[in-house]
Amino acid sequence: MSQYRIFLISLLAAIVAGCASTSIPDPEAGDGSMDSSGDGSSSSGFEDRSAFGGEDVPFEGSDAAMTMIIYFDFDQSDLKPQYADLLARHANRLSNNSAARIRLEGHADERGSREYNIGLGERRSQAVRRMLLIQGATTSQISTVSFGEERPAAFGSNEESYALNRRVEIKYLN
Repeated sequence: MSQYRIFLISLLAAIVAGCASTSIPDPEAGDGSMDSSGDGSSSSGFEDRSAFGGEDVPFEGSDAAMTMIIYFDFDQSDLKPQYADLLARHANRLSNNSAARIRLEGHADERGSREYNIGLGERRSQAVRRMLLIQGATTSQISTVSFGEERPAAFGSNEESYALNRRVEIKYLN
């Protein structure tokens, strides 16, 4: 029985030592973000650049004027018709360049709980993702992340600030 106990203690120590080297993201540390795509496709966190090799890439040439932000109504994740042409242009750019990668960053205003706003930001980024996929982009080109209310574009507690914070930002990666 003593050998069995020593074996279990050794096994437990090995497991604990193995877990100590694995870093677990801290959602309160500021870099934690909830990310998922809902269908098993690739998705990466804001600071995890390994999936696509990296950093935001600015537009070049005639696409430089293309809008990178999609705005939403209060408590909504439905795309507005005014963004259909813009999303078609982004999808065209992705379908014509299989190496292009984007990250869709969902955001919400400060109203609602933190958890609700993370979910709302995710639903918004998934709505943009679905439209891009319908129009020719591939799942391997798109990752999503939700920051909820944690990264506001405008500070303030008025409708103008709220409207600027209800958005999905399209970030091209290299």
